Parts: sequence; structure tokens; C-alpha cells
Amino acid sequence: MNQIINLRTNKMVEAIDITKKVKEIISKSNFSSGLCVIYSPHTTSGIMINESYDPSVVEDINTFLSELVPHNRNYKHLEGNSDAHIKCSMIGPSKTIIIENEKLVLGEWQGIFFMEFDGPRSRNVYVKLIKG
Repeated sequence: MNQIINLRTNKMVEAIDITKKVKEIISKSNFSSGLCVIYSPHTTSGIMINESYDPSVVEDINTFLSELVPHNRNYKHLEGNSDAHIKCSMIGPSKTIIIENEKLVLGEWQGIFFMEFDGPRSRNVYVKLIKG
């Protein structure tokens, strides 16, 4: 079963908590056990699992990534978004999460984030549920 989460990002670099949307997909599907694959088909965005209780954690991550891979550098890619491609490669385009008893197996403080590195843009995130 494939579902699509449509997003509109508002900033060049932004983290959007999509945990609730993924949980809604699982709930509506009556899916009890297996795997949930969350995938971003964009080369300048990623999917991350990290603390969602304190939003400053994700802000710190984005600040660190921007310092580590600055936007204005002498990159060879002519579109001017090489930093976004590098950040996407570091974070990764997908995550796989176990589902047990119709619930994502996440730690108490964990959330799922769509990581925008070249916004603002319209984006799609694919959610695939695999029985197991």
C-alpha cells in the first residue's frame, strides 16, 4: 500500500514533523504488523528520525549541517544548490520503521521529520506499508 504526503515548505532549510501524518496513514489502513518505509524522491531533501519533544534539537541539527556544508561555497554544480544535495546525502532519502500492534515502534521522544534543504518547494513523501 502506497500513500503520499503532500508538503509545502516555507524556508530554504526547514524540518517538518510528519509523525502525525504517518501515524494517520497506518491507523486508516488497519495495518497491524510489518514495516513502514518513508521515502522522499527529491535529491535536495531527506527523512530523519530524531527528538520531536524539544524543537531546538532539530534547529541545532540544521544549524550544524549549514555550518558543516555552507550554502555559499565554490561548488561546481551550476544550479547553486550543491549544499542541499550534500545534506540530503548525509541525512538520507528514507527511513524504515517497524510497526507492531498498529503502532510505529518509535522511542518516547522520537519523531519523523521531512528535512528540506532547498526550499521553499512543493514536495511529496511516499509511505509504503509492508506486511511482515
